[in-house]
Amino acid sequence: MSDMIETLPQVMQDYLEGRKLDEVECIIADLPGIARGKAVPASKFMRQTSFHLPDSIFYQTITGDWGEAAGAEGFIERDMILRPDMSTARPAPWTGDWTMQVIHDAYDRDGDPIPFSPRNVLKRVVKLFEDKGWKPIVAPEMEFFLVARNLDPAKKIEPMMGRSGRPAAARQAYSMTAVDEFGPVIDDIYDFAEAQGFEIDGITQEGGAGQLEINLRHGDPVKLADEVFYFKRLIREAALRHDCFATFMAKPIADEPGSAMHIHHSIIDRATGKNLFSGPQGGETDAFFNFLGGMQAYLPSAIAVLAPYVNSYRRYVRDHAAPINLEWGRDNRTTGLRIPISSPDARRIENRLAGMDCNPYLGIAASLACGYLGLINESWPSKQYKGDAYEGEGDVPRVMGEALDLFEEARALRDVLGEEFCRVYGIVKRTEYDEFLQVISPWEREHLLLNV
Repeated sequence: MSDMIETLPQVMQDYLEGRKLDEVECIIADLPGIARGKAVPASKFMRQTSFHLPDSIFYQTITGDWGEAAGAEGFIERDMILRPDMSTARPAPWTGDWTMQVIHDAYDRDGDPIPFSPRNVLKRVVKLFEDKGWKPIVAPEMEFFLVARNLDPAKKIEPMMGRSGRPAAARQAYSMTAVDEFGPVIDDIYDFAEAQGFEIDGITQEGGAGQLEINLRHGDPVKLADEVFYFKRLIREAALRHDCFATFMAKPIADEPGSAMHIHHSIIDRATGKNLFSGPQGGETDAFFNFLGGMQAYLPSAIAVLAPYVNSYRRYVRDHAAPINLEWGRDNRTTGLRIPISSPDARRIENRLAGMDCNPYLGIAASLACGYLGLINESWPSKQYKGDAYEGEGDVPRVMGEALDLFEEARALRDVLGEEFCRVYGIVKRTEYDEFLQVISPWEREHLLLNV
């Protein structure tokens, strides 16, 4: 076992120093981003080069039902071959023993990547950039709520109780006092992140009651998606230690802002190492505007991936800290596409449409795909929006069904993401949407029961 330990990332070696590795969690993200896999004794993991899971994990809806996406041979649950990416080996510091997590990639029997595995979808998009001599760089922001434990789905979600004994207050954006209310949870988040070797760029209080934001440093898209995938789990575990829940729902509490996963993008020219968005004199290049134009042109078709649940569309509310259109502006947080203040070397484009409920691999893949199409097609954006973009017209789909219609018609986007992924994703999401339409809500009972 000592030979294997010496090959692990340094953070894993440091965690295990003087200790015996007990268990390995072999995991992979499904379409919603849930960690699926197997936990095996460390001694067994040392002897295996792969393990099997049925491909049906990618046909499952968020409710546990199944989409009819198995293809011509039917629902036979064919085994996939899952191989570990040892660079992703990280501790699971909340467990009672010494446990390691390892993200795996999915292949078929011929050694080809499973096209509807989310990590493979992102790798596919990144390779398209690499084939052009480009290196995409992303930086995700993660917003989430810490809420009171909720054991009854019929009960409204409420903010958690803070250190003061009072419920978390809303409309306290950037308040350090508000952050202090969650001090014990945040301390555990920092400790877990440090144990896993993740660098947090900052934690701030957002505008919602009990809503926080964690910023991650920019880097490789697959590596950053892995980190968000890991972070969601570690944040949930930290919250459970303090008698509260962490939720990544796009809109968990009515009348409060929703939670986004803003994605910052830049492109590096591999030949020169320079930011493709900045010219020799520091000005904005055609590539900058092409990427921006591609996002405007293709993001409507990608919303079904960036906003994957019916709840996601409750976030796109005018004057409520989420965009309602695809206008772009410099240092303007009311637009769907924002150009932050930066030096020419750090020039980037921020996509503010993605919800925190999206699968990080798929959200980043879809966002990059739109920019890639803009670069390839030399798309050009609309004129910069100046002023409050909430005063403009909304052009973001408002319901899941409309978003899926656009996704299914988007030939160019589907070619980039992979037709087989898009086929499976569309079927699974249609199944979820049909499930939702069978549920009668309290609003309907209150206003329609005796009035229509």
